[in-house]
Amino acid sequence: MIEQGMVELSTGIAMNVAQAGPRDAPPVILVHGFPESHRTWRDLVPLMSDRLRLIMPDLRGYGESDRPQDVADYATETLIADIFALADALNVDRFALVGHDWGGAIAWAAALRGNPRIERLAIVNSPHPLIFQKSLIEDAPQRAASQYMRAFRNPGMEASIQAMGFDAFFDKSFAKHADLSLIPADERQLYIGQWSRPGALTAMLNWYRSSQVVVPAVGENAAMPGWVERGVPKLKIPVRVVWGLEDKALLPIQLEGIGEIGDDVEVFPLPGVGHFAPWEAPGKVAAALKPFLLAR
Repeated sequence: MIEQGMVELSTGIAMNVAQAGPRDAPPVILVHGFPESHRTWRDLVPLMSDRLRLIMPDLRGYGESDRPQDVADYATETLIADIFALADALNVDRFALVGHDWGGAIAWAAALRGNPRIERLAIVNSPHPLIFQKSLIEDAPQRAASQYMRAFRNPGMEASIQAMGFDAFFDKSFAKHADLSLIPADERQLYIGQWSRPGALTAMLNWYRSSQVVVPAVGENAAMPGWVERGVPKLKIPVRVVWGLEDKALLPIQLEGIGEIGDDVEVFPLPGVGHFAPWEAPGKVAAALKPFLLAR
């Protein structure tokens, strides 16, 4: 059973939060990506909630949560602060963190800050920031696959999406990654209803606009950002990376060198599964995540 409610955060927003599982079970915060909501995890709940406390927010700008309109409201440090503010509001001290897509980007960033409240990190199809940025400069196929990020940063993107219509945008977002015939009509309409709310598109797209990731144009001669040369800390906590190998946006190059980013890193490749693995293969994702999240 999933319970939902609005939670006021110390970061100044109200966040819609879904929860499932025993309140005294090991807590896990699961953070979704673009253009979704806590519904990313809907099919994992019956597979994992018997022994885990699943905390599944609509991140700021998404779903039922508040939708600030300024790009500055989506700075990485602010998005990280939301995660810890949510834990504080729910009286959760230490927790495991699971992230997919943009939620994974924030999960990586939060873990790299070294806060001891994060006990373990699980990632589903979301690239390590160092590997991703290097690939955007050095790997032509990955750069080409990421040009949508440049488009989403365009100030005219909201008008473009509205012109194509939200039904077409739903198909464009998910058709390459999941069998649309398997998505219930009411689930589809739930997403479209959320995207149609005032300010929703701008709020979601501001995740791309606020990001400091450099995405050069195809064929552009681009220099490697200085922070890549300086590097990032190695993670000391256990990390499990679950990866749908048919991801059309994040290519398998994102797994090259992934074992070197921490002291305890395991990779679970999922052949035949694409970017939206929690939708496409919930059983396989849960099988990879559950034992890892229980191993406290």
